[in-house]
Amino acid sequence: MKPGDLLLALLANTAWAFNFIAGKAGVGHFEPFLFTSLRFGVLLLVLLPFLRWIPGRMGGVLGIALVQGVIHFSLIFAGLNASGDIASVAIASQLYVPFSTVLAVILLGERLGRRRLLGLASAFGGVLVIGLDPVVFNHLDALLLIAGGALAMAVATVQMRRLRDVGVFALQGWIALCATPALALLSALFEDGQWAALQTATPWDWATPVYSALGASLVGHGIVYHLLGRYPVSVTTPLLLLSPVLAVAFGVLLWGDVLTWKLVLGGVMTLAGILVITVPLPRRVTASG
Repeated sequence: MKPGDLLLALLANTAWAFNFIAGKAGVGHFEPFLFTSLRFGVLLLVLLPFLRWIPGRMGGVLGIALVQGVIHFSLIFAGLNASGDIASVAIASQLYVPFSTVLAVILLGERLGRRRLLGLASAFGGVLVIGLDPVVFNHLDALLLIAGGALAMAVATVQMRRLRDVGVFALQGWIALCATPALALLSALFEDGQWAALQTATPWDWATPVYSALGASLVGHGIVYHLLGRYPVSVTTPLLLLSPVLAVAFGVLLWGDVLTWKLVLGGVMTLAGILVITVPLPRRVTASG
């Protein structure tokens, strides 16, 4: 990979990692459903020019919008709101990789060899170790919410594998169009104090959903989409493992998270398992003649 593209990969990882900080700060002022609705509202305004009807694809697009836009993001931000730290959330959210691997076996008929089974065991075992950490053990509801959000993302990943000929910005635009009113309705039904939160929001409070929409979605996903167009998935995907590592570092440096040995061990086990799942073994080159 060229040095310039490596820097782009670093920027995407940084944008995604800092989204955990922005999300944690945002749900500290706005309720989770309201925050997520505001996030998608900003994204919708930016992506309106990309919205167009996609004949024969709208069923798949709307299904992804429901699972990823409404379910995944609402659970992730609800988990951030309930969590006692950022590091465990950043690591546990990576469960979408082993979840999507299992779903691909069940729904898409993909094969699962011994190596990927070992990776699955390591990833899930790492999250169990994280759950036993005293910092996390007092907030198991947050861990369950994040795991549920990761499962929703895994379902959306399988849906995306079946979807063809839909641009990344068009897809994100439809997700934003569906998620904004749906999450606003959920906020009206299950949350309180929305108007007071909007009235008392400071510029920093407003900056959190704006960053989550523009930094994480447009910059992060846009860069990865660009890199996937130039390099194989096996080259690009492992680079994205830097995101939870950076998120853990940001949590310690900017949010005051405390790293314990269980959190470190569980994080290493989870990320190592994900690396085993996502990076294929090199093919053997055989000589003929």
